[in-house]
Parts: sequence; C-alpha cells; structure tokens
Amino acid sequence: ASSGLLLMIERGILAEMKPLPLHPPNREGAPWRQALPRPGGLSLEAGDPDLQVRQDVRNRTLRAVCGQPGMPRDPWDLPVGQRRTLLRHILVSDRYRFLYCYVPKVACSNWKRVLKVLAGVLDNVDVRLKMDHRNDLVFLADLRPEEIRYRLQHYFKFLFVRDPLERLLSAYRNKFGEIREYQQRYGAEIVRRYRAGAGPSPAGDDVTFPEFLRYLVDEDPERMNEHWMPVYHLCQPCAVRYDFIGSYERLEADANQVLEWVRAPPHVRFPARQAWYRPASPEGLHYHLCSAPRALLQDVLPKYILDFSLFAYPLPNVTREACH
Repeated sequence: ASSGLLLMIERGILAEMKPLPLHPPNREGAPWRQALPRPGGLSLEAGDPDLQVRQDVRNRTLRAVCGQPGMPRDPWDLPVGQRRTLLRHILVSDRYRFLYCYVPKVACSNWKRVLKVLAGVLDNVDVRLKMDHRNDLVFLADLRPEEIRYRLQHYFKFLFVRDPLERLLSAYRNKFGEIREYQQRYGAEIVRRYRAGAGPSPAGDDVTFPEFLRYLVDEDPERMNEHWMPVYHLCQPCAVRYDFIGSYERLEADANQVLEWVRAPPHVRFPARQAWYRPASPEGLHYHLCSAPRALLQDVLPKYILDFSLFAYPLPNVTREACH
C-alpha cells in the first residue's frame, strides 16, 4: 500500500440559466465558519471516539500527502483534463453559499435532489421522479474563472466518501446488473476482452466481478467512467480544501449536519433510504473479494490507494484465514 501511494504521488454542458453574479450577496453569520475547528476538519461529536480517530487520521493524512512537493494547491495547478473533471463534479448553491463535489455511488442522487429543493425547483425531497443529473443544477464548470475562484474561497465546501471497494461493488451491481446502456457500452467489451470463447457480440449482462476488476486494472484512473473513477481524481482534495468530508457510513447524520451548517430551511432534510434499497454490504464485499484471485486484488488496490489512505479506510483482509 505504501509503495502504491508513493507511486501515485510521484506521477504526480452548460445549464440553461441567467449569468450568475461574480459575488453573490453574503448571508449573515455563516455558522459553519465557527463550527468547524479548521479548514479540512470536521466538527466531531463528543462520545464518538471511533469517528474522532478516523477524522484525525483523515486530516493528518490529507495534510501530509497534499504537502508533498508537486501536489496541486488549487485547481489551476491541475492539468487541463483533471481540472475539467473536477469542475464538472462540483455543484454550486449560490443561495446557500456552498459547493458540493458529487461522487457517484455515494448518495449523490439524493444530494442533487436536495440541491433542487433548495433552489426551488422541487417542492420536497420525496417527489417521485426520475433524477435528471444535469438540468436545474449549476456546476463550477458552468462559470467563469473569476467566479470559480470567488466561490472556492468563500463558500462552504464538502464531499462524501465511501469504502473504495464497497463503492466499486455497488457500481458493479447497479451498472452491470440493471442498466442496459452500461451492459452494452462496457459489459460487452469487458466480456470480449477477458472471457475466453465469448464470441463477437456478447450481451454484456453477465459480467463477473473478477472480470470487472481485470478491466479496472487495465484502465487509467484519470480516464475511468465516473462511477468507478477514484474519488481523488473526481474531487481533488489537495487542489480544493474541503471544509467537511462526510462518510457514507454516517450518511444521514453527516448530511443533516451539513444542512444545518448551511442554514437550510428546517423542512429540508436529507432523503431517507428507500425500504426496497439494498446497498452493497461489508459482508457482500467480503464474499466477492474472497472469491476473486488474490493477485488480481493486488493489481487493483494501487489504483485506489489514495482513496484508502486519504479517507482512512482499511485495506481489505483477504488472507486465507479471513476468507475461510
């Protein structure tokens, strides 16, 4: 893991809207500036030592890694392609003065629903409709450089993270088990590449998890589909100094804390998980990892080593004893 981290360190759509103001009117008394102990830190709950340890490790690691020579200090230090990816993943609320970097498979659809309610586009978060991931949303990529710089300097900035391999399993189950477009675009190609005797026109609806991992091994992390691109490349936590990094494991509590900090109206709450939804579980992940070739996991992990390290997630235990 350490060698993979060092290696990656060394390697070193416009929404329909009226032009946004460069300096949106400030709202009095931004409470999050007093609530957070320091930029990049979290307001930790008393009596939750596990959370305190994890967040302390996360903050220390961010400072250590991002302090290395050659690491980006702001988005304009990034190569053009990396900057484009970052700005396309940061959503803007001028009314509530915050920036949210969305990470697919970490409740981003529900956050987009919240943003639409805050913008007055939806009446409430429980409105039943298919999520439109572009319309009625404002992205940093939609703005001019001076508008981007102002918001990065003055707005509350946050993102949510998840165990990297659990996120991969969630993407695998959803995209190859349910979404025909992904089965045709990615699944068929994966089967052709990695399954002997697959034939020229596979359906792509029966991709195995090891085949998906083999595909990831051969992919450049900076050019991956956003649903399995590492969070580091999506949100660039060295180039953007986030005020809050929430966890999928504490989703509802962390999300409602953010809404409180940005002074969202009391009736706006983070959507509850649907009763029918069955997220990828640690037990399911353990089963899939133990069923995959160990050498394959050793090749995949370096692609996501910064996500493990920066966000304080443990590497998986796939020893023979653990998988027995």
